[in-house]
Amino acid sequence: MKSRTLYRVLAGLLALIAAVLAIRNGPALSPAELVTGWAQVAAGLVAGFGIGIIAALMGFAGGELLITMQVLLFGVDLKLAGSLSLAISLPTMLVGFARYSLDDSFSVLRRNSGFVLLMAVGSVIGVGIGGQLLGVIPEAVLLPVLVAILMVSSIKVWRPG
Repeated sequence: MKSRTLYRVLAGLLALIAAVLAIRNGPALSPAELVTGWAQVAAGLVAGFGIGIIAALMGFAGGELLITMQVLLFGVDLKLAGSLSLAISLPTMLVGFARYSLDDSFSVLRRNSGFVLLMAVGSVIGVGIGGQLLGVIPEAVLLPVLVAILMVSSIKVWRPG
């Protein structure tokens, strides 16, 4: 598959997830599990497999996809899904880090070490503040923010560069 086609497919997937999340979890609806029992186990494995592939192709941990799949497929509360995605992302990031360290993919880190360090420090500070705000900001605010992030991501992926 051509790189441009892959980006367009992923952009469409992000937009679709944003739309479903906005419609299914609107003010009149509450999150509910779509599947239960063994179907839930299978759905979790398939979703995790797909997210893992997409994350490896795109070079990210898949948090946007992890959170939305937890909310849509399993009825997990949005705030809990964000926390769970961090736990799920850790092994994904470790495997990705190990994989990319085998070739020259990390040479860009050496060339941009100052930027990487600043982003890492900012991220750690942001996580600390975000964790404090978790109990203050209602899900009714977080859900539209997540939908907006997915839509902006979709547009950026559609038109890379």
